[in-house]
Amino acid sequence: MVSAAIVVGASLLLGRAGAAPTTASSHRTGVVVVTTNLLGDNSAAGTGVVLTSSGRVLTNNHVIRGASSIRVTDPSDGLSFSAKVLGYSVSKDVALLQLQKPRNLKPARIGNSSSARVGQRVLAVGNAGGTGNLTTVTGRVTGIGRSIDVSDGEGSSNRLIGLIKTDAPLQPGDSGGPLLENGRVIGIDVAAGSRGGFNSSFTEGYAIPINRATSIVRQIQAGRRSATLHVGPTAFLGVSVANGDGGAAIAQLVNNGPAEKAGLQEGDVITAVNGRSVRSATSLTTVMLSLKPGAKVSVTFLDQTGSQSVSVTLGSGPPQ
Repeated sequence: MVSAAIVVGASLLLGRAGAAPTTASSHRTGVVVVTTNLLGDNSAAGTGVVLTSSGRVLTNNHVIRGASSIRVTDPSDGLSFSAKVLGYSVSKDVALLQLQKPRNLKPARIGNSSSARVGQRVLAVGNAGGTGNLTTVTGRVTGIGRSIDVSDGEGSSNRLIGLIKTDAPLQPGDSGGPLLENGRVIGIDVAAGSRGGFNSSFTEGYAIPINRATSIVRQIQAGRRSATLHVGPTAFLGVSVANGDGGAAIAQLVNNGPAEKAGLQEGDVITAVNGRSVRSATSLTTVMLSLKPGAKVSVTFLDQTGSQSVSVTLGSGPPQ
């Protein structure tokens, strides 16, 4: 199992750092452990924040990205629930889950991130190291409105803006957990970084302001899809791709998946879907997020003989 996190800069150290965990259970109310199974028999772990007793849970998109199944556990009583993804934003790294048949859930206390100030004392609660046990570290707000470039260590990168910066030592697995000020959630922990190079521990953390995260939640609940917000099940083509010459090159096909059934092969370079240009692996993801499972689409691709087109019926797959 790996612990879900994205890391600032090139350092990918995963070691525990900073202050020793505290055991104040009140700070852990509404904080849950998120575990995912990924395609290829892998798994990952992160953290979530309970928004409602009916089972709405807020987390980072990178925590649940690529998940074939999601399980959420409440460490306060050990109850565990399967979860489905209601919606997510890749660019803002926010996702909303719905637990199946939830019970005994206590929502976290949601604060107001617009009141965050440099110097405020904060606590971060999370599933540090992916152990399944919640820990708490302390620190102070050291910056407001920060922007960072982040990487998940698997070649995916993104730029996050308007973040709260803290010196609370976040770790992989803390992703999706709350940044608390006076017992209320003011941010969702999203990234950790180091200023000291490869041999340094994580010495700075970043959180998405809770006001922004809950605004995205409201859009998801209202079903308001946009260019940056996906709502509902994710369309599935059944390919792993890399940047290719003029498009997205198929590196691997899912056995018996939609693309393989339609006759696409490894090495083919996808250049368009339904007439929308595909110039890279990232642009294919963007196009796919605008489509729905069950849709029949035209896929244009290059093979050894030239440009071809084929009709593909999309399946339903993991979140992107």
